[in-house]
Amino acid sequence: MHGRTAPIGAVRAGEGAEVDLAKRRKAMGYSQEKFAHEIGVDRTTAGRWERGETAPEAGMRPKIAELLHLDLIELDVMLNPAECEGPATSPSDVRHDSGDIDDMIRREFLRLIAVTGALSALPPDEVNALSESGETAGEFHRMNSHLWKVYQLARSKSSISPVVQDQLSALTETFRSGSPRRTEVLCEAAGDLFQLAGELAFDRNRYTDATASYTLAASASSNARAHDLWACALVRHAYVDLYAKRFSQAAETLEVAGKVATHGDSALSTRYWVASVQSEAYAGLRNEAACEKALDEAQRVTDLKGTVHNGGWLRFDGSRLLEERGARYLQVGRLDLAESTLKTALATDALAKGASFRRRGVVLVDLASIGAKRRDAEQVTAYGGEALQLAQRTRSGYVARRLQALRAEIGSLGREPRVAELGAAIGALRTP
Repeated sequence: MHGRTAPIGAVRAGEGAEVDLAKRRKAMGYSQEKFAHEIGVDRTTAGRWERGETAPEAGMRPKIAELLHLDLIELDVMLNPAECEGPATSPSDVRHDSGDIDDMIRREFLRLIAVTGALSALPPDEVNALSESGETAGEFHRMNSHLWKVYQLARSKSSISPVVQDQLSALTETFRSGSPRRTEVLCEAAGDLFQLAGELAFDRNRYTDATASYTLAASASSNARAHDLWACALVRHAYVDLYAKRFSQAAETLEVAGKVATHGDSALSTRYWVASVQSEAYAGLRNEAACEKALDEAQRVTDLKGTVHNGGWLRFDGSRLLEERGARYLQVGRLDLAESTLKTALATDALAKGASFRRRGVVLVDLASIGAKRRDAEQVTAYGGEALQLAQRTRSGYVARRLQALRAEIGSLGREPRVAELGAAIGALRTP
């Protein structure tokens, strides 16, 4: 999504990773040394992955998935096989080193989402209409809006999970005790909150959980007849497929999102956000004409007047379209066009004056990536070095993760001394 961060952090490798990862690597015809070389790491690092001692950084996973002919979700499943779920009789029975406490919290979180989702889908006369007690729908909307703002500003996104869980609990109780005439408005509040819950899951690499949350968000928004909210839920659902490089599935979901958005508020940017994300799906499918058409449609957001988003589940305002256009050109292999577009973006006020270090860092990494594809060591080190300095100065985890992906892309070019030095410095970055 617009401004969306890639899933963060390296996830703990689970039991069984040793067999599965090594097996897959051998099946694809790679020696451990060759496999490590293609990714841009030492053989000992690859060995630790296969023994389950550590897990690959997020930025390296796309290259690993490509080598092993997996999508990113399949790779994550291989690295983190599902743990057996058994009921814990009491906190003292929980093994604190096994991740079970986290799983218990997660299961309760998902249970609340499922219960609230079911209540939002029931006809009004099947929901217990006992009283007008509990928070009003307006209060839920205000709290949801506040949570989105906190989410955007929080350095640790997971830190707001307990508050979101409390909000889900309160919403569930209100559904159970509220009057039928408020059900539609509460469904809209649920659709909003489910999208935020999905974002939290996505940020923690819980892609199945994120998909479930977005699905319920779309259902609740549909029941509320909130077309913009509904379309945004579908866009977020598509992002799970985009991350896994399932571009056809993403394009199909986005096509539906576009149709839903046409019934929404024409003063909002929803339909143009859909088009912007569609351009990424089409670029992934190497459909350059459709990608260009979607980018042009997204550009029409600049014709809107006044406030075009709500700063919560809808944040698209078109301010990053130049950067996104350059990234899409890079994605389809139009390197000259990508370079000129990204350089223009780099010179805009927002990026040149440091209004967004993260956005500037991403553009710098994309320009370095163009150098890597051209086997141009000077371009890689010039732009990659500047992005590295920015990541070190601002401690931006997102720019650091993008640099990790660049490091994996460098490949054999990493033998050049300057590039090797850059790769080593990127490897030393801490990735939150």
